[in-house]
Amino acid sequence: MVLTNSPAEEDPMLYRTPTASNLRPQHARSAHHTPCAITPAQTVAPRRPGTRRTPRGLARALAVALTLLAALALLSPTAARALTDPAIAAESALLVDPATDTVLYELNADETRYPASTTKIMTALVTLENADLSTQVTVEQSDFDEVTSDSSVAGFRAGEVLTIEQLLYGLLLPSGNDASYILARAVGGDVPTFVQMMNDRAAELGCTDTHFANPCGLHDPDHYTCARDLYRITRAAMDNPTFAKIVATPSYELPATNKQGARLLTNSNLLLDDDSSAYYAPAIGVKTGNTAEAGRCLVGAASQNDVTLYSVVLGCEDAAIPTSITETKRLFEWAYAEWSMQEVTAAQNVLETVDVVDAHQGEQLEVAAADGLEALLPVDTDPAEIQVTYDLPDELVAPFEAGDELGTATFTLGDRTLGTVELVAGNDVQLDALALVRNIVLAVVTSPITWIVVVVIVVLAVFSARRSQRRARRRGQYLTHAPVSGRPRSVAGARPRGSAPAKRRPTPGGRPRPATAGKQLTSARPRPAGAQAGQQPARGTSRPRPTGPDANRGTHFRK
Repeated sequence: MVLTNSPAEEDPMLYRTPTASNLRPQHARSAHHTPCAITPAQTVAPRRPGTRRTPRGLARALAVALTLLAALALLSPTAARALTDPAIAAESALLVDPATDTVLYELNADETRYPASTTKIMTALVTLENADLSTQVTVEQSDFDEVTSDSSVAGFRAGEVLTIEQLLYGLLLPSGNDASYILARAVGGDVPTFVQMMNDRAAELGCTDTHFANPCGLHDPDHYTCARDLYRITRAAMDNPTFAKIVATPSYELPATNKQGARLLTNSNLLLDDDSSAYYAPAIGVKTGNTAEAGRCLVGAASQNDVTLYSVVLGCEDAAIPTSITETKRLFEWAYAEWSMQEVTAAQNVLETVDVVDAHQGEQLEVAAADGLEALLPVDTDPAEIQVTYDLPDELVAPFEAGDELGTATFTLGDRTLGTVELVAGNDVQLDALALVRNIVLAVVTSPITWIVVVVIVVLAVFSARRSQRRARRRGQYLTHAPVSGRPRSVAGARPRGSAPAKRRPTPGGRPRPATAGKQLTSARPRPAGAQAGQQPARGTSRPRPTGPDANRGTHFRK
């Protein structure tokens, strides 16, 4: 079940690229409005004959109404949410919240540009991912073959032994082209292999408009990128603690080596220099760049009020303080003034109240946010414009306990997703008594164990019935007994099949002898010699075993 809490119609001004026509100062012009007054030097034209004078009360009421309408228009959500335009002086610019990839400002962010020494961000990233910081590298003379005389260098010498970490400081602080070629050879084995590693890593990061031709950023027509790709590379590099530490360092003292004494490496990013007029306290990096073809470039990072932002400016003009520095600083100042981290929902905040099937006395369920959610929003965003979409089961059936997981809620503002939170029950909902009985019955009826027991009982009943039938058939069969007068007899005096009916001997007096049915029949064993009828043989005297065809006949049974 997906429920949507729809706000009022979205104001296109919120996500439109700001222009100078909607600057915030215009919104406050009516705050100190002074009505016009006629001065003595002015004259009033006389009223023409035949015209009607407007009543003073009506004129005043009309003026008040117009003033109120103007004030309401200025205080409307559309006017309140309009962002000022930082109007960055660069060919390309981009400002992003890396925590959510929210774009706060962009200018030609997907147009390809020459990156100059911002290339070294990728050089450092590939090095950190493929080398150990403590590995020692000996500088070779061939490492300087591609380094031009007018390029920035860290001042390393052939034969000098340095660690990978020291070379990274020389790469990122003074923007040493010599350090870039030393690292390329040490990590990749040779420069072309290392450059291919750079391009492969860019592809992995989703950079579709980037191609590197060297590890330092010296101009090459086949060496290009765009502001959005540089942001992707910077985000990956800043996730590495060593990289983040190096680029935030204003200066680094390089210890003495086998070729040179200790010296100080200074960061070319003036935003980190507290002695510079361009100093910006929230700045935490990242890398400068400059060539005639690329112009002044800077990839920046700043953190303030628990909000971290990454910026990219490319193609800026040169100046005593490079325009890339001043424009980056202005871009950050604009962002922290116009945007802030705001609470979208609090933990355990009840977002909806919904009906529940089989709830006791129709009790409703409170749907609450399991955790809180914050998002970076324009400072005067109207909370009513935030839309909530609920992902819940199609049917909520009692019982529920507070804290039970229910689903999720997604918060959006325009076409931007602010975040998703888990939903839990905010209260207990008891099950109705009749529903409880019904559920028990259904559970018993539908339980596999119940059906297994029923099947077992049926099988046992069938088996018992068949066994009884077999026993009955056995009892109904003719059981032959010991012979009487040389003839076999059956139970209850029945004659064997195929034999003629026995003739009854007459009893004294002429009456026929009664049938022996119902009398107990004894074994037809011959009496011992000398024994009288009705007498038992003496103790210790064995009865003679019958012989003949009826010797194996069984004992007569009572019917």
